[in-house]
Amino acid sequence: MSLHPVLHDVTERIRERSRGSRAAYLAGIDAMRDAGPLRGRLSCANLAHGFAACGPVDKGRLREGPTPNLGIVTAYNDMLSAHHPYEHYPERIREVARRLGATAQVAGGVPAMCDGVTQGRAGMDLSLFSRDVIAQSTAIALSHDMFDSTVYLGICDKIVPGLLIGALAFGHLPAVFVPGGPMPSGIPNREKAEVRERYAAGEATREELLDAEAGSYHSPGTCTFYGTANSNQVMLEAMGVQLPASSFVNPGTPLRDALTDAAVERALATTALGDDYRPLGHLIDERAIVNAVVALMATGGSTNHTIHWIAVARAAGIVLTWDDFDVLSSIVPLLARVYPNGEADVNRFQAAGGTAFVFRELLDAGLMHADPPTLLDGGMRAWCEEPRLDAGTLRWFPTIAASGDTGVVRGAAEPFEAQGGLRLLRGNLGRSLIKTSAVKPEYRCIDAPAVVVDTPQALNRLHRSGALPHDFVAVVRFQGPRANGMPELHSLAPLLGMLQNQGRRVALVTDGRLSGASGKFPAAIHVTPEAARGGPLARLRDGDRILLDGETGTLEAIVDPAEWSARELAIDTAPAGSDLGRNLFAFNRRNVGPADQGALSISCGPPAADGGPWNYDAEYDFGHDPAAITSPHASKDA
Repeated sequence: MSLHPVLHDVTERIRERSRGSRAAYLAGIDAMRDAGPLRGRLSCANLAHGFAACGPVDKGRLREGPTPNLGIVTAYNDMLSAHHPYEHYPERIREVARRLGATAQVAGGVPAMCDGVTQGRAGMDLSLFSRDVIAQSTAIALSHDMFDSTVYLGICDKIVPGLLIGALAFGHLPAVFVPGGPMPSGIPNREKAEVRERYAAGEATREELLDAEAGSYHSPGTCTFYGTANSNQVMLEAMGVQLPASSFVNPGTPLRDALTDAAVERALATTALGDDYRPLGHLIDERAIVNAVVALMATGGSTNHTIHWIAVARAAGIVLTWDDFDVLSSIVPLLARVYPNGEADVNRFQAAGGTAFVFRELLDAGLMHADPPTLLDGGMRAWCEEPRLDAGTLRWFPTIAASGDTGVVRGAAEPFEAQGGLRLLRGNLGRSLIKTSAVKPEYRCIDAPAVVVDTPQALNRLHRSGALPHDFVAVVRFQGPRANGMPELHSLAPLLGMLQNQGRRVALVTDGRLSGASGKFPAAIHVTPEAARGGPLARLRDGDRILLDGETGTLEAIVDPAEWSARELAIDTAPAGSDLGRNLFAFNRRNVGPADQGALSISCGPPAADGGPWNYDAEYDFGHDPAAITSPHASKDA
């Protein structure tokens, strides 16, 4: 089928606005490519340091010949379930490399923090900035210039975007991302959420809550809900840099091991030393970025990627905007219902058809680019196949013709909703985003008074004292990247979900983030400009009427314009803390960019000539016409 005209137009807009920065990026990585693998030009002392710890076989290959050397960048630690399976991956990768006449070395490790552990805690203030530290750590790992190709071992929230940003700085090298797989299914996610809400209402004990949480997060592997970690995996596949349908194969299985071996083989087959050179920087082009966004929309993935993928795109010299997300969401149907957007977990999603089925449906509908360069021949059609072991040999087979469970996955002709799961909100409070796919239609619009706080803890205290109105919009400000590192506010989800269950109309408006696992109530998140930059949230007062409409894309404070403009900006009553390492990130907070430009606290991609902010054209500027703000979604009733 021919490409959808809107998808084509969005891609061309991205290509045109990125023309200069993309050209500069490609020129830079091509210069590194033309220099060739520099290992052979290292001084004797440099090279000796590089292979000193190797065994005789590996040392001989590194010393004498132009054999491929594979750099492993790993996020392994044994505290986090998602990364625990990576413990023995390097040993396996080295064995496969030796069998193929090559070598492999762990180039370095990157930090991997868990938002699940730090939710509602001081450590969450470091979460977003950890992405940038991971990118820098990746660059440090690869700076030894010993490698002809790379594999990346990482899964969770900030780890994959950080690895991607770092890998793109070395975009002349081939790269393969290798997942670890999700843990087997535990108690249903909906059951866990119900216990959380009962605990918030004082109807469940801490022991009951801990039993429910431990029954959900119970073994090595990625958490099984469709949050940021699992959205990462889908988007990597959609860009063709992770093997087809490899994301949701459980750890410790023969198929998982076979897929890891195949990833290593592919990484070694695509070096500049051979005749199938596929550098990462050329694979991730405008089409790949658009495909990743489309996959995110079609599956109702994490809102965190409206920040992360802007940063990833920028690392490749590509300028992606929230408007691009919004317009793509207007044409991409929602094809999956995975918790928190449904009852199923990712294991059920995989069994029902998974990524291979979804990608086939999108390609057949003209809603994905079929022709970007990928790890494999055949473009994105290769990602419409599923891996199986056939007499012990890894083979790929065409995905199922029809969904294995229409309550979880559907074809493009019968989607759950006509639009994707995201909407850009505009109004006098700034620009923000709402994940509509996680909110029932009857809750997507609210007109209620504001309850303004500077910390989530303050809202909880108001609830305990009985001071919250029956219906209200919780405004949690000074939670943006400059204020305190933009923590996730998932800790508010049980409270607001419980109040909504009681028949009260509630919503959240914040310049902070909301976990990819959150949903149910309407939430305008990532409000930009943030309060700490003098954004409109700093003008709000308790009792101000707020209109949040996820269908029309409206976020407005209904306040007399003269009074609004005359108000002084509020001062943050809870400035960033300095304990638990937060003092080390003051520089990041001071220099971080806004959320709609990727919230980057490091230099990333080709620098702007004037060192200033990125400049966008006005291609999606609808002005202040109230009728225009409903475009382009109004014509596609969800």
